[in-house]
Amino acid sequence: MEKISLSAFLLLVALSYTLAKDTTVKPGAKKDTKDSQPKLPQTLSRGWGDQLIWTQTYEEALYKSKTSNKPLMIIHHLDECPHSQALKKAFAENKEIQKLAEQFVLLNLVYETTDKHLSPDGQYVPRILFVDPSLTVRADITGRYSNRLYAYEPSDTALRGSKDHITCFSGFSWTHLIPSTRAPSAVVIIPLK
Repeated sequence: MEKISLSAFLLLVALSYTLAKDTTVKPGAKKDTKDSQPKLPQTLSRGWGDQLIWTQTYEEALYKSKTSNKPLMIIHHLDECPHSQALKKAFAENKEIQKLAEQFVLLNLVYETTDKHLSPDGQYVPRILFVDPSLTVRADITGRYSNRLYAYEPSDTALRGSKDHITCFSGFSWTHLIPSTRAPSAVVIIPLK
């Protein structure tokens, strides 16, 4: 009995040694850089601006918007969508946009919410919607496309004008959304149509 147990044990050791993956790197061998680089944790910004403060959920964003009296900007996107990636890159690399974004409660979603008001003309990406501090979805703030009202392209993020007149995204007045100590006409958004 003891002989059979020892034989089975040695057989299992030999089998496991044969099937085991060699995890050590031999001298002179190339390291697989794909697996060896640590994966960084994903932040709430998801690449849209790591220095900005982002909210985690729609409910949290609504609460912060109401309590801080700041408008909410909701960006719907998908990680694998080339249009979302292009808009994200333009948004993240534009320092003026990043500065203006500080005036908002920010939320970016890679999933749909249950609030039907956040997809008034369908569920597509990328799309950006705004909610004012009274928690009203601003369906009147649209982009330049008639078939995708809340879609934007990288060229739509370009800021144009002077300090007294700024063009960005679409046709609406930032002063209606952003509380300001400046004169009411200090920051105005005009259509890029």
